[in-house]
Amino acid sequence: MEDEQRLIQQVLAGDKQAYAHIINKYKNQLYATILRMTKNPQDAQDLVQDAFIKVYRNLGKYDASGSFSSWLYRVAINHCMDEFRKKRYSTIQVEIDEAKVVNREHPEVVFLKKEKSRQLERLIATLPEDERLIILLRYVNEISYEEIGEVMDVPLSTVRNKLHRAKKKMRETVKREGGYFHELSNGG
Repeated sequence: MEDEQRLIQQVLAGDKQAYAHIINKYKNQLYATILRMTKNPQDAQDLVQDAFIKVYRNLGKYDASGSFSSWLYRVAINHCMDEFRKKRYSTIQVEIDEAKVVNREHPEVVFLKKEKSRQLERLIATLPEDERLIILLRYVNEISYEEIGEVMDVPLSTVRNKLHRAKKKMRETVKREGGYFHELSNGG
């Protein structure tokens, strides 16, 4: 946190190399979140680049009262939502190259892991946009409820309610359609 504040001050003083450190720290998490929102790798790359430009231009507006990561996510996600509204964004399903993230184990285990991951992606994709975003921020980016509230500019109670509703919908879908996620269908 202290290191981030130092980097921010350096960027505001004109040090563009310091901004490269901020980008490197957040680019992968932000890309993963936006990719799950858009389901399109090229659009996700473009939106991440645009978001980092927007963050850079608005860095002087960051007041350091909240966490920098929450502020950065809020700027990036608001930018994405604006773009979605402009384009009436239509998402398409893409396959993520899981070969890079799956351990090289027995072929059957690898297959099951891939299938489980695909099924979870499909399950999350069925959620409304706001609930999907909360699930991604909480479980993919491991952001606290408070930070999610800051990012989405909603009260903590709304974050908890939407997260609860999203998990309930996912459980109901698993019960109805079956699949690998027995822990979800049993209330886990």
